[in-house]
Amino acid sequence: MTTAPSRGTTRTRVAPRAAGPAAPRRVRRPGRTAPYFFLVPTLVLFAVFTIVPIGYAIWLSLHKVQVKGLGLGSGSRSEVWSGLSNYTAVLHNSEFGHSVLRALGYGMIVIPTMLGLALVFALMLDTEKVRGGPFSRLMIFLPYAVPGVIAALLWGFLYLPAVSPFVYVLDKFGMTAPDLFDGTNLYFSFANIAVWGGTGFNMIVIYTALRAIPQEVYEAARLDGASSLQIALRIKIPMVLPSLVLTFFFSVIATLQVFSEPKTLQPLTNGVPNTWSPLMSIYDSAFGKADMYGASATAVVLALATFALSFTLLRVSDRFTREDQA
Repeated sequence: MTTAPSRGTTRTRVAPRAAGPAAPRRVRRPGRTAPYFFLVPTLVLFAVFTIVPIGYAIWLSLHKVQVKGLGLGSGSRSEVWSGLSNYTAVLHNSEFGHSVLRALGYGMIVIPTMLGLALVFALMLDTEKVRGGPFSRLMIFLPYAVPGVIAALLWGFLYLPAVSPFVYVLDKFGMTAPDLFDGTNLYFSFANIAVWGGTGFNMIVIYTALRAIPQEVYEAARLDGASSLQIALRIKIPMVLPSLVLTFFFSVIATLQVFSEPKTLQPLTNGVPNTWSPLMSIYDSAFGKADMYGASATAVVLALATFALSFTLLRVSDRFTREDQA
């Protein structure tokens, strides 16, 4: 039984809504600062292990210890502000100046020899006729994996006349072996250790740059009648010049920071003073003389000198590179 609709009322039918494209959903994008949160661990470690030690060294270099009376008892020693007096003492310290000159003389032997050998080895390994390339690269690079102290000990015992097999062989043939711990020979002894350990790293850097050169360049040069020597001198070396400059800067910095070789070989000879290199001078001031304030000032001066020298060489090399490209 159905009930009729009452008078005065109407029924309306709602037409179904036509299906249309769905409204795009809003995608929540991360904030602009989100990527910087991933840098927080790196920034924290950099600040803790780099910025804070540098700041503390600068702070120490501006202070000194003031001794009251005989320096006995509590309160007799206090830390006071010294200004630039520590830096003045460093600049007037003749021993530190001599250590810098010795490091520069050592670098004049190491840098040309090491980079020259690295370039020659890289060019030889980049030729098509070379055999056993991976094995040769490994053998040249392997000394770099030996820690500096161990390398210095190995070569130190080879230099020492009492245990050196080279001295024994020369004596059997009636020849006198030179004293490698005496005078000028000492520079060559230290330089030999650095060249032996650092040539492989620089060779890998230069070899990687050589492998990045397109082969079409070599093919075009051969079509023009260029020999392998001409390709090496006129194409390969100019194109790997940025890598040579980079390795040169690394070598300069390593030269001013030489420490492992002379410090390790010091017990084997009397020809190595405690201030032979700049870092040895800093070490002697800090731990031999217990002068942390003077050592900090010396370290700051050495860091500034290294930065100034590197920056100057970089600007000079950049100028020459631009002139060559023009």
